[in-house]
Amino acid sequence: MQPESGRRSNRDRTEATRADLIRAARKLFTEKSYAETGTPEIVAAASVTRGALYHHFADKQALLAAVLEQEAATVAAEIDRASPASLSARDALISGSDAYLAAMRAPGRTRLLLLDGPAVLGRAAMDEIDNRHGNRSLREGLIAAMRARSMVKLPAEALTAVLAAAFDRAALAIEAGASAEEYRAVLMALMDGLSPAPPRSKRPAPAR
Repeated sequence: MQPESGRRSNRDRTEATRADLIRAARKLFTEKSYAETGTPEIVAAASVTRGALYHHFADKQALLAAVLEQEAATVAAEIDRASPASLSARDALISGSDAYLAAMRAPGRTRLLLLDGPAVLGRAAMDEIDNRHGNRSLREGLIAAMRARSMVKLPAEALTAVLAAAFDRAALAIEAGASAEEYRAVLMALMDGLSPAPPRSKRPAPAR
């Protein structure tokens, strides 16, 4: 029977190999694009064998899925870090929104998550990844704001999908050189538009 330390060492090596493959693939996918990157380049960059690649991933597409999962998790972690429970529901949404736009400016991330991912994996698979990470954070923030009555009550899933699409479009535009300040202003206006209307003040009855 293999000692516990030996099993742990094997597991550590396996996890390290997988991490090396994901890291190398991400670098090549962002530098050359997914389509222009071959598996021989990935295994060379990761300093592993071709057999090691196929031990961990069925094919290049499966490796891309792992890269995207890691990227999406990183973005969600940035959003969660920027919107702690100590903030009001509305302030957490605003802070989380800013964190999303900042996180998406990491080199290559927008192309990976918003262009290559949907093109290669398909929209349904990307939605599953998004719903585990960034969309989950957004949905939780919206539900908290609705419960705090700082936002009008709307179907959470539909609202999450529409706002996520707006944030993704903003990230793409900013990546292409558009003004981040202008897109942020529009996104904040959308959020403001979801705030409940203040009650109308009652006019005093005219004196008789």
